[in-house]
Amino acid sequence: MFAYLIGTVAEVTQENLVLEVNRIGYDIRIPASAASLLPPVGEEVKIYTYTSVREDGISLFGFLTKDDLEMYRQLVNVSGIGPKAGLSVLSALSADELRLAVISQDEKAIAKAPGIGKKTAQRIILELKDRISLEDAFLPAQEPSDRAASGTALLGQARQEAVEALTALGYSASEALRAVKAVEQEDMDVEDLLKAALKKMYG
Repeated sequence: MFAYLIGTVAEVTQENLVLEVNRIGYDIRIPASAASLLPPVGEEVKIYTYTSVREDGISLFGFLTKDDLEMYRQLVNVSGIGPKAGLSVLSALSADELRLAVISQDEKAIAKAPGIGKKTAQRIILELKDRISLEDAFLPAQEPSDRAASGTALLGQARQEAVEALTALGYSASEALRAVKAVEQEDMDVEDLLKAALKKMYG
């Protein structure tokens, strides 16, 4: 129904945003993690939206980035995951963190989301693992067509192996992704990346 809305922030709670657009206030459900990232009341913001139509009414779900919206769309297409459950997952994990959790089959990370049990987390991994690549986790801001063209070139084998090595050492998927992203530089080999990432983790 709506691709996005641009309007003024009228009211914000932990799970809801009232966005005023042309003197109409839209009540939009948002991930809890997004509430603190919104601009102050009275300022303008662009919200990417997903419209849920059910027998008991129509609901709007909103996200600060197109990437978050696309990840949400994938989530609600998982069997047994409705709009509210999908929002719960993205309240506990960022789109980046969810991608790496799926890739590394980190069901514990996904199950931390309120209302998401172990079996549901396993189902999310099972149904999304073939739709998500490690390149997606490193290149979240690009459009799918851009990723296909440049993903292999930009995401070196060293970086992929470094992330996999860190998760094998017992670090969570999100910790490994954040550490490698924070230290990666061109021409770094696996050993250099691992040393830098571990140093970053231990401060």
